[in-house]
Amino acid sequence: MDGVENVVEKVKVWFRFVPREGWFPQDVEGLWATRLGADTAVIENVPFLQDGVAEGDVVRFRTDSDGQHWAVGRVSSSGNCTIRVLPVPSGPLGRSPQAVHQRLAAFRLGGEVMSADFPMVAFTVPAGADFAGIKTLLDQGQDDGWWHYEVGCGTDAWWNA
Repeated sequence: MDGVENVVEKVKVWFRFVPREGWFPQDVEGLWATRLGADTAVIENVPFLQDGVAEGDVVRFRTDSDGQHWAVGRVSSSGNCTIRVLPVPSGPLGRSPQAVHQRLAAFRLGGEVMSADFPMVAFTVPAGADFAGIKTLLDQGQDDGWWHYEVGCGTDAWWNA
């Protein structure tokens, strides 16, 4: 080594969006990312609110005068998808994000829980996962009153599975 360190810089990339009726009042979400260049980074966590982006995607950003990095577009897709699952409080899973994880455990999805007050689980569905099997289980769980779900970011492979 010639004394040059290869430092991985983590940054928070902020996304702006129009709040959805009956959803959260927030109009921004910050996602952790690893900087790739002066204005690009790869997303390192699953989005709870921002649609059209998934963990592993590369985004372009602009840095404002306060040093905040604001997303301006997606450069490339990782092939990963984002799904969000909210257990139905009166359903068989209750308000348990752990029960949601257990139901989807066979697919080995990484997920994060929004909060104890709002136990929505946001999952990253990796490219190459059993999209058809996951969709079947999501639909079955919704039909059986376990949860509500939405696809925050789907690829052609997801939609065609």
